[in-house]
Amino acid sequence: MAALEAAKPGGSRFVGGCVRNQLRGAKVDDIDIATQLEPGATKAALEAAGIRAIPTGIEHGTITAIHDGRPFEITSLRRDVETDGRRAVVAFTQDWAEDAERRDFRLNAIYASPDGQLHEVVPGSIADAIKGRVIFIGDADQRLREDYLRILRFFRFNAWYGAGMDADGLAACERQKEGLTRIAAERIWKELKRLMEAPGPSEALLAMDETGILDIVLPGATASETPSLVAVEQGARLEPDPLQRLMAMTPRRVRDVRQMTTHLRLSNAEADRLTAWADPALAHVLGADAQALRQMFYRHGPEAVEDRALIEAAQLSQGEAFQAVRRAAAGWTRPEFPIGGDDALAAGLKGPEIGACLRSLEADWVASDFTLTRGELLARLSSRTG
Repeated sequence: MAALEAAKPGGSRFVGGCVRNQLRGAKVDDIDIATQLEPGATKAALEAAGIRAIPTGIEHGTITAIHDGRPFEITSLRRDVETDGRRAVVAFTQDWAEDAERRDFRLNAIYASPDGQLHEVVPGSIADAIKGRVIFIGDADQRLREDYLRILRFFRFNAWYGAGMDADGLAACERQKEGLTRIAAERIWKELKRLMEAPGPSEALLAMDETGILDIVLPGATASETPSLVAVEQGARLEPDPLQRLMAMTPRRVRDVRQMTTHLRLSNAEADRLTAWADPALAHVLGADAQALRQMFYRHGPEAVEDRALIEAAQLSQGEAFQAVRRAAAGWTRPEFPIGGDDALAAGLKGPEIGACLRSLEADWVASDFTLTRGELLARLSSRTG
């Protein structure tokens, strides 16, 4: 901030989440700065002070400064010249009010000078931040038509900070919901993940479900089991996991899961985890005895078994049973199958019969609760080739 102030005294202020969270007594993660300097001048001021400057969003006036290993996003004051529901063409300005009026919610439009002085450019914004009111700036429908992703941001901010959903804002989101079909899947999933990382997202997700917004971004999903899932999570002291919450809203059918992963363009790791959870070969987990659990851990992996157990626990309100599965998974170490291809070759097997025989013997070993020894397995191998 000192570098920016040296270039234009009084021309830069903190804005957005860092100011909002400071007012709420919440943790401050990202630091955003608004400045009257245009991007070229911002970059020059930073570099003159020996600070690395990266033009991460230069067309929208954003420079990322790296100071002591920490990023700071610095954006020139701007106004929207043209919008298409996804991206905006902007023009730079010196007017703080113009910059504020193009933002989404009042609680995100609070500015703070380097000395801590607050600037309430939009009336009511400070009270909104303190009381947890998520209210659009100006005409809600217009704000949404500028960028339809703001529909999901409305629900995300309510999930994290809201103390009761603004009825006018909710109605506007419902009216404009079809605009979400114009938003790239990657942006949709990024916003949904941040929403589902909230400690208590149930009210927001249920409202999305009731208004038909959820079905647009997650076709076939339902939020009805989210409250019971959150209750099980809290009982087990789990950190919120967006993928597990997605599982709770998605039909457990491989076809539906594959459609979901394609629709949202999930990463390979995310898609693999959802597919493992939906695997029809993975039987009901809750109520399984210790031996059955060990077999599930071996065949499907403890993560998939825990995921399945959590969703079952939410459906059946059996938090204690889920915690028993967690304890079993924590104490489990994957055993190593004692024989392999070299043993099969030594026994005289060839080609496809090697894999078939080893799979059969591995099934015997798993059924024995992993107690069959190498010697016993070799004897069985020999008897099958003799």
